[in-house]
Amino acid sequence: MNEIVEFLVSAFILVGAVFALVGSIGLVRLSDFYLRLHGPTKASTLGVGGTILGSLLFFSWQERALQLQEVLIVLFLFITAPVSAHMLAKAAMHRSLKRREDTRGGPWKQ
Repeated sequence: MNEIVEFLVSAFILVGAVFALVGSIGLVRLSDFYLRLHGPTKASTLGVGGTILGSLLFFSWQERALQLQEVLIVLFLFITAPVSAHMLAKAAMHRSLKRREDTRGGPWKQ
């Protein structure tokens, strides 16, 4: 395997792992539901996206053809993660979950 491709695959996987780690730490450390939802949603999308892009590059190089199923996985991930986060946030707002006082936005601000 070409050293440049190996380096790129390794870089994508490492960047994906770092973003997934940051998202996990954010889930544990942040104080209320809204903050916990925001951190992991963004970071995990980038983490899984980076890992799958590394996999896409590796298997496309091995097979000498674009691996369409991995492109579809990334597309599905980038479409569904923000939609599901939005639905969870709206459900939390309707249930009036407790939040930090300095959380901005939402209908509770007059």
